[in-house]
Amino acid sequence: MLSRFVKFRRGEEYEDLEGEAHADMDITEPEMREIAGMGESSESNSVARGVFDRRQGNGSEENRDSTEETFTLQQAIDNIGFGKFQMKLSILTGFAWMADAMEMMILSILSPALHCDWQIPSWQQALITTVVFCGMMCSSGLWGSFCDKYGRKSELIICSVFTCYFGILSAFSPNFIWMLILRGLVGFGIGGAPQSVTLYSEFLPSKSRARCVVLIELFWAIGACFEVLLALVVMPTLGWRYLLGLSALPLLVFSVCCFWLPESARFDLTRGNYERALATLHRIARENGKPMPLGKLVEPSIKSTKHGNVWDLFMPELKKTTLILWVIWLVSAFSYYGIVLMTTELFETPDGCHGTTKDMIVTSGCFLKCKSLTTDDYVDLTWTTLAEFPGLFVTVFIIERIGRKYTMAVEFFIFSFFVLLSNMCTIRPVLTFFLFVARAFISGAFQAAYVYTPEVYPTSMRAVGLGACSGMARIGAIVTPFVAQVLLKASSYMAISTYGVMALIATVASILLPIETKGREMKDTSHEIKLVKPN
Repeated sequence: MLSRFVKFRRGEEYEDLEGEAHADMDITEPEMREIAGMGESSESNSVARGVFDRRQGNGSEENRDSTEETFTLQQAIDNIGFGKFQMKLSILTGFAWMADAMEMMILSILSPALHCDWQIPSWQQALITTVVFCGMMCSSGLWGSFCDKYGRKSELIICSVFTCYFGILSAFSPNFIWMLILRGLVGFGIGGAPQSVTLYSEFLPSKSRARCVVLIELFWAIGACFEVLLALVVMPTLGWRYLLGLSALPLLVFSVCCFWLPESARFDLTRGNYERALATLHRIARENGKPMPLGKLVEPSIKSTKHGNVWDLFMPELKKTTLILWVIWLVSAFSYYGIVLMTTELFETPDGCHGTTKDMIVTSGCFLKCKSLTTDDYVDLTWTTLAEFPGLFVTVFIIERIGRKYTMAVEFFIFSFFVLLSNMCTIRPVLTFFLFVARAFISGAFQAAYVYTPEVYPTSMRAVGLGACSGMARIGAIVTPFVAQVLLKASSYMAISTYGVMALIATVASILLPIETKGREMKDTSHEIKLVKPN
């Protein structure tokens, strides 16, 4: 018997049922059961209890789902922040840039050496440079596709070992044909180097991503300077073969260090490897000494996601961006390598307007004489490379203030302005100032493109997008020697104006980019791009 029957309500409130009139009624009596609303039959009671239990179970499950906290991968990286893990990754990625810069810088040292040793003409010297860029152009898209299908870490190890192997092998080239083949294969391997930026950017917090990617370019300048200093020590005593071999060794060191690298958590997540992506995040949090966000990591929709397909770059949401980026990358490489080649060519132009006098006479004997690089030449090469540092610092300063698009636009315009000023008839110090400012800003614009490109493409096609852009850059690099060295000898004003006009085209292209990535989370699948509205 119950001395009192109460009916509970939400909020733990209750009420008496019919007051004192039913105080002494047993709950098993029919009248009391009717008042309590407990039904009349045991069968219906059991069904009701079953329905109630199911509803209560479903309700609690739905409540758990609705109240459980979730976080995206980018939110986790932003929450963990920049720490020891990113510092180690910055050094390792920077080391890769240094190694590749050494392989590229050696081209300006190798050609004069082979001219003396093998007595090759100038067009064959130029061909050694061209074949490297051809290899890079052919491989950029392939490495990008490989990277999106099989992972960033695997691609970096394979391309580094590939480049190192053929770099060392080229030191044993018996003749010019073998040198072309082996250096072309070195270029094929270097074509995969930009994917280190893909991996690097995917581990960076949103606030520091642009700054870090730009500052990585400092390692490129350091590597180029180191190659010049290495040549200064090795070339006079050991020769170019030892220089080729020693210059390839840093890539071997990098490939060994790559085994420390985790695979990109973004790549693992888009491939369905949820547990491995989560383990990578826990590793980053542990090394940085920061806690993981509370809740569950949200997986992107991967059912219809394609990986490593170059044709996906032309989906309606990305078609315009892809085409404009190809123009920007082509002009960047065309202008950057052009200003490097054009600097020494202008100093040797006997027109009385570019640091030389009209009475300077170039005789045929000058072309037949073999002239090795001197200490002064190496010093000039070093100073030319150091001109990139101011441009990079300016880029770091403005890229988070005015955005990626307008950073590229401003720097392309400043480059164009100072290049066109080089058409003036002036003294050599003034011309040197114009050229160095131009090189500083074109290097900054090029690096801003490296920031923007991985940010605008989703993880499922980020590597192939960067690889395709890098391939277009190689086309510009292949064409530019014919302007900076061939056309300039016929008309310096036409050659200089070509670079100025091309940079103005890139300025307009940068402004027309439909997406600004400043402060924007990196996307994981192509479906998320549809949510982005052009500015």
